[in-house]
Amino acid sequence: MNSPKASPVSRSWTRSPARALSALLLAAVAGYFFLLPGLTVARDLQDDAIRAPGMPRIAWRVHRALTPRIEAWARERVASGRAAHVALHDVPTTEWPIFTSVFYLMATDALETRYRAADAGSNEPPAVYARGAVRAARDLLVDPSHHTWVRTHWGDDYLHREDVFFRSLLIAGLTSYEHLTRDGTSIPMLRDQVDTLARDLDESPRGVLNDYPGECYPIDVVAALGFIQRADAVLGTEHGAMLARSLRAFSGPMADSLGLVPYRMSTETYAEEQPSRGVGNSWVSVFAGDLWPGRSSDLYSRYEASFWQDHGWAAGFREYARGSREPEWMTEVDAGPVIDGFGTAASAFGIAGARRNGRFDHAYTLSSEMIALSWPLPDGTLLAPRSVSHATDAPYLGEAGLLYFMTIQPRADVPIVTGGRATGLVYASLAFYFGIGALLLRAGKRLVWVKDAGGEASGRRVATPETSGAKLVAS
Repeated sequence: MNSPKASPVSRSWTRSPARALSALLLAAVAGYFFLLPGLTVARDLQDDAIRAPGMPRIAWRVHRALTPRIEAWARERVASGRAAHVALHDVPTTEWPIFTSVFYLMATDALETRYRAADAGSNEPPAVYARGAVRAARDLLVDPSHHTWVRTHWGDDYLHREDVFFRSLLIAGLTSYEHLTRDGTSIPMLRDQVDTLARDLDESPRGVLNDYPGECYPIDVVAALGFIQRADAVLGTEHGAMLARSLRAFSGPMADSLGLVPYRMSTETYAEEQPSRGVGNSWVSVFAGDLWPGRSSDLYSRYEASFWQDHGWAAGFREYARGSREPEWMTEVDAGPVIDGFGTAASAFGIAGARRNGRFDHAYTLSSEMIALSWPLPDGTLLAPRSVSHATDAPYLGEAGLLYFMTIQPRADVPIVTGGRATGLVYASLAFYFGIGALLLRAGKRLVWVKDAGGEASGRRVATPETSGAKLVAS
């Protein structure tokens, strides 16, 4: 006797609205969070402006998306007055909102400069479409409630008594604001801060002052000097002699054992309290060449020799010098996560330092990793930087910082070094975007295409040997 033949297996569309809706949801998630971001990353990696001088497409795109968000956030934060009630030593709630505004203003200034030079990735000048956000960011900078923490540290004369970090950020932000708007409203405060901070640094015994009582970070002094130099061009002032003398604070016995700028020192003994670190060296690299042209290449070479590493899967700047006893895996508020020795903040700030020094071999490697890891959503959000920012007080710090770093152009006097490579981290990120997207699409397909084997799971009326009629087999 012949055995009955197995029923053929086929597929048919489901008639379940819930299954169809779930499949559509999976397809939407796959497209919005994975496939479209993957395509955006692949396109941005081909941009010549991350391999050589120019303004990368990602900078124009992120600035457009970030502008209305910065305006709404800054206005709401100033109106709320909550900055007057934050914890005194909580860096994300005190420093990060100020940094966000400054990064945004400097990035907008850089984009406007490129627009005026006919290197435009926008149909409209940034100074025009970002007018509201530029003013809102400036208003946050000068808002008295946002000065509460430094006033508590230094007293009512906080704008004329050391306080290097905060005063330098005021100078940086107001310089960009005036360069963008030329409305003159911030000139008195800007001029006062430039003149008094320059005088205070020049008259100090060794050229350094504290950020906070008992806390001196020479890296912030370098940035302050760089911001004073930028402000001179807007104000028409001249601090060239003071800036030339300022090298005394970072050379000879004031440098660390590697000949680099110490991360922290005492202003009582001028002894080093922390040697140079990646995040500090990357930040110093943005300004050193403009301040001391003859010293810049030496500083960057020393930085590269002790801090650049390539582990195959990733390449970038270390947070601590090679051979130090500091942990290879950790996290810290200034450094961010340190992973296998790589400093995330050091490598992010390193994009700006490398671009300013014409080292596009480093800048391309770092930028490609940043682009691949940024998780760019179709609405312009960079999901990864957003997720590591402070959701309540500084939600846009990560995006504003990376935006600023990508807008930096090399100095006119430096040779351009190209090269670099896309590391394993870049390819793994692309595999993540397209792989997860494909898996979600496949899962959605399995929901709407169901098996029809022997009358099972198809939702159709079929004939069976046990019945002479048709019966409905439930889906």
